[in-house]
Amino acid sequence: MGFQDIGSRLQQQLTTRTRCGSLRKLTAATAGSDFCSNDYLGYARHALLKQRIKEASLDLAYGSTSSRLVRGHRELTDQVEQRIAEFHQSPCALIYNSGYDANLGFWSCIPQRGDLVIFDEYIHASIRDGIRLSFARHASFKHNSLDHLEERLKSAKGLIYVAIESVYSMGGALAPLKEVQQLCADYGARLVVDEAHATGVVGERGQGLVQTANLQEQTFARVHTFGKALGCHGSAILGSQALKDYLINFSRPLIYTTALPPHSLMAIDCAYHFLDENPQHVNELNLTIDYFTHQADHPSFIKSPSPIQGFKTPGNHAVLDLANRLQQQGLDVRPMRHPTVPLGSEQIRICLHRFNTRQEINHLLQCLMREVKQP
Repeated sequence: MGFQDIGSRLQQQLTTRTRCGSLRKLTAATAGSDFCSNDYLGYARHALLKQRIKEASLDLAYGSTSSRLVRGHRELTDQVEQRIAEFHQSPCALIYNSGYDANLGFWSCIPQRGDLVIFDEYIHASIRDGIRLSFARHASFKHNSLDHLEERLKSAKGLIYVAIESVYSMGGALAPLKEVQQLCADYGARLVVDEAHATGVVGERGQGLVQTANLQEQTFARVHTFGKALGCHGSAILGSQALKDYLINFSRPLIYTTALPPHSLMAIDCAYHFLDENPQHVNELNLTIDYFTHQADHPSFIKSPSPIQGFKTPGNHAVLDLANRLQQQGLDVRPMRHPTVPLGSEQIRICLHRFNTRQEINHLLQCLMREVKQP
């Protein structure tokens, strides 16, 4: 097949996506009120934190120069991993370049041939991709359904892993963590929790759902990411020393990539310091969430106790049109379309932040209500 034939095939697939309203495009952030980013605590724009990172990074190199196993690992890396482990009450932490890399690196190498991975049907794409790269068998269970999970566990054979998110990235629902952990204990399964959207958000100090439930010792592994509430970049897998050593030896996304630069490591360290010093930031975010959920009074809203909310607008074209109209009114929101969400579950995804004012929230709600009332 020649280049021209391949180009024609690619264009055909892009045309199909355009027709069904699911073509993705890269668009820069607008100047409107931010209701779409994951900067839940506002740390990515916080002037004091920015100044601290700048001062702490003055003498640091711009690049890490190589992978961690060659020359990209530093004493600073050890120090930041130790801080993360202590904050999250874990024996060890291992830093990765992103949450996607961490999930890909964990799931592609930990489950072995003959093992079984049981995952929530709404689990993040990075976990699904990691599972596909492993030699383990896999099966999904209905979202947050304890009955279906137990049904899967009853018929499971081999070493079993259960994969969930503590806060799900689309609807913002919290996992029934204690009940899931109890089922894992009853059936001898290893529980792995992605805390990406709980880091800096859940718990009095933003420790995450696992620590809030005091289940850190019963959880085989946790993934915490820093590109959301902490406002910087990177991620870490938390677990035992044996798990860390194994990942260093077998996790390809860690072994074969250039390490995070020292500036990024210092940003992570400063963000954790800042969060530890300012637990009121988590409470202020929760007050904003409470205000929104009490004011959002319509069946189209998908409400949750997390910063992630939604507004149901079935149909790719319909939700894209609504997002465009809201953006024209100064509201930076984004449509979640199929295939990112199941067909018929298309929605405006609303992310709340500590810095969102009551005036901004009221404006968003008023605009959505006008859209609902239109014939």
